Amino acid sequence: MPVSLIDGESLLAIDVGATSTRAVLFDVVDGQYRFISHGSAPSTADAPIRDVSEGARNAIEALQTVTGRTLLDVNRNLIAPAQGTGTGVDALVVTISAGPTLKSVIVGLLADVSLESARKLSETIYATVVDAIGLNDHRPSDQQIDTILRLRPDLIIITGGTDGGASLSIQKMLEPIGLACYLLPEEKRPSVLYAGNQKLQEGVKGSLGSLFKDLHFASNVRPSLDTEDLEPAARELSRMYVNIRKKQLKGLDVLDTWATGQVLPTGYAMGRMMRFLSRLYSTSKGILSVDIGASASVITAGFHGKSTLSVYPQFGLGENLPLLLQHTTLENILRWSPLDISAGVLRDYLYQKSLYPSAIPATVEDQAISQAIAREALSLAMRKAQADFPRSAATLRPGMLPLFDPILAGGGALSDSGNPGHGLMLLLDAIQPIGITTVIIDQNNLLPLLGAASSRNSLLPVQVLESGAFLSIGTVVAPVIKAKYGTTILRATLTYENETKTRVEVKFGSIEVLPLSNGESGELTLQPLARADVGFGSGRAGKIQVSGGALGVVIDGRGRPLQLPDDAVRRRELIKKWQWTLGGG
Repeated sequence: MPVSLIDGESLLAIDVGATSTRAVLFDVVDGQYRFISHGSAPSTADAPIRDVSEGARNAIEALQTVTGRTLLDVNRNLIAPAQGTGTGVDALVVTISAGPTLKSVIVGLLADVSLESARKLSETIYATVVDAIGLNDHRPSDQQIDTILRLRPDLIIITGGTDGGASLSIQKMLEPIGLACYLLPEEKRPSVLYAGNQKLQEGVKGSLGSLFKDLHFASNVRPSLDTEDLEPAARELSRMYVNIRKKQLKGLDVLDTWATGQVLPTGYAMGRMMRFLSRLYSTSKGILSVDIGASASVITAGFHGKSTLSVYPQFGLGENLPLLLQHTTLENILRWSPLDISAGVLRDYLYQKSLYPSAIPATVEDQAISQAIAREALSLAMRKAQADFPRSAATLRPGMLPLFDPILAGGGALSDSGNPGHGLMLLLDAIQPIGITTVIIDQNNLLPLLGAASSRNSLLPVQVLESGAFLSIGTVVAPVIKAKYGTTILRATLTYENETKTRVEVKFGSIEVLPLSNGESGELTLQPLARADVGFGSGRAGKIQVSGGALGVVIDGRGRPLQLPDDAVRRRELIKKWQWTLGGG
């Protein structure tokens, strides 16, 4: 790790996604680390190539074309470290989300304690829980064995027992696991992570060690009933994930060699970055990051140095897209569309998109469908992730989303949205932030790559974040209120640096914009009416300093929770009006 910028090293970061592979270059410019440029190419995990290293090489070649810098030799291998001639890079990190969703079986004692921790642990990687075995599982052992044999999981996570606590119950639950895997062919046996009572590690090695080549141990996720510590086990699970992917995806071992082992799951790398940012931002609010792409929707939240990470492949926009209908309906998706689209057209689009996830919307109708699907998927992911946010997180009303500042957002859905107005509308509808927050778009999807780079170079993420590589949308004000459409709920005055002022009256059901460009700042005075609450208290006024952005200050007067009109024609007209207000046209 460099200790000064004199020792600053160039760093190449590669993200292997389900539909595209990106190569991003960071280097020192004028004594500071900067994001230089990126290149992208279609991912090559699937047929006909089936070698992820080819997609990475293609992305690096695209980067070479943009920068004029030679990074690959004549054999298309990475030149590392950088040479005196200016070719190559000093270091490489890799993040990966490509590949089929892993199937995991979780094992624990109590459903609301150790099994719940195992479920959260499984959600730190691109996996779906297909079965759970606990004390309250009344299935006989032979049925449990049959289930494991039928499901053939990629991963088994075993938790349970506080340190020094229960032992016999855990040992009993290991019996069907061992028997089932004994009956599986050796090459089909899952990887196993034990993160339970530490005193049982030797016993677990004795009973399972001969059956599993890939048996791992981590600190107890529940060292006591009221203490949950997922991070050591999540770190071990991320390594296991990469090892599983090496067996599934040809060429990943090449990238792992180039990166000297610095390969992480994309979602886990994003979670690492959020832990860093939650320490960096000293605020009473939390910070939130959302990423909605082909592989999954990823929700990460930081609260005073601690963070939550939720990776939901079932809410991804790629090959898993038809699974979305297991969690919602076609009608719920269509309520977000500004166009009159039939359920049959939407169903066809879902299946076509799952077959060709890299396809870009080609018509206005396709664009509307794509954005409606993204809203519903992100909304479902947020609702699910919110259950894992700490109860102590600050909020304006019980049961509502915590207060966040800033909110960072990235992923293909935002890249495809067309402009900042469409992107912000998607976020306002799906996340429904409350109070006052800053919204930042990670238009180059750098957050996970910075998280991966942070383990090698802790200075690089800080300076890249401060360099303007992210797009500030501006300040969002979202009052918590329910009222009749057209009722005045807020008066706002923005005072600019030159002392000029802009005033607006916000009516319930409307969105208003106060212009404030990037680099500008001002004082925003808010006078809530009808007991609206923007964070100062119900009906209480206040002043805050605000910074500009692509859209300035946006006041979302549609209330929280957001309720769309039942009448379809009225709803579509309102959506068009809101989009027009934000420049979405």
